Amino acid sequence: MRVLLVGLGRWGEKHLRVLTELGVELWAADLSEERRAFAVKAGVAPAQTVADFREALPHVDAVDLVTPADSHLAVAGASLRAGRHCFVEKPLTLTAAEGRELAGIVRATGRVLQVGHIFRFHPVTEALRERIASGAVGPVRYCTGRFAGFKRPRADVGVTQTDAIHHIDLFAHLLGTPPTAVTATLRDLLGCGMDDLSFCAVEYGAVPAFIEAGYFAPGTARDCVVVGERETLAADFGSSEVSVLENRHVLGAAGWQAPEGKARTFKATGAEPLRRELELFLEAVRSGGEPPVDVAAGLTALQAVEAAQRSSALGRRVTLAELG
Repeated sequence: MRVLLVGLGRWGEKHLRVLTELGVELWAADLSEERRAFAVKAGVAPAQTVADFREALPHVDAVDLVTPADSHLAVAGASLRAGRHCFVEKPLTLTAAEGRELAGIVRATGRVLQVGHIFRFHPVTEALRERIASGAVGPVRYCTGRFAGFKRPRADVGVTQTDAIHHIDLFAHLLGTPPTAVTATLRDLLGCGMDDLSFCAVEYGAVPAFIEAGYFAPGTARDCVVVGERETLAADFGSSEVSVLENRHVLGAAGWQAPEGKARTFKATGAEPLRRELELFLEAVRSGGEPPVDVAAGLTALQAVEAAQRSSALGRRVTLAELG
């Protein structure tokens, strides 16, 4: 398999490492001479490092795109039209309109396009899905999720589109239902022209999920809670710990009581999420099958982000159906 990695920034470095470990014949493209030199030092042949990604397209089977969101439509579109399969880091594109255009190119070319929603491949997510599917949790009442911490803001998209989108897609994956409506409060506290604090109530049919994202809270929070009728699941993606709490309200003669049930915590184990999602992308390329996160899933998550943006601007609940 011959793969072109486009973008050698902080996250692109991780893709470079994993693709090297997976044994692909690697090409690398970046506008920065310094970044291209880094790729050579990491083992990419000098003749296979380029400034213009288009120079490498005739020589590869697939493209791994790790660049700012405003370049995704142009780079992925050119790659698909050249007959190359694409892995595109989230968000799919800068806007939902661009996402719909890219989806059209995927349909027209018949190429594989996978979107990098990495939380789907975390061992914690697999443990949560198994527990929910077993029926032990019972009907899900609601979910909460946090992707927050004190860090430098991104310059291409707001925090809803870069961080909250992880949980927007995660809950769709866990619940098996796409988001249907959003009520959100977004703030631009640093005055950069995009949101840096985000509170979203996302509806997945009858199940609400409350998602917090931002660049201000101390520490690093990557967690979620799934509250069911029979059990509550509390998960930390940083430590890979999952707690199962048998907390159930009991109605008696004196009214509702809340006895604390049994609780246990275990460590979810499995492959590195980035490695697993890139492995599955390469498998889909080889087989011509459907990728685990297709362009439709990436577009749905992006539409939920735009619903959040509209909700905050209008001060009301916005359905995804309103977006078309």
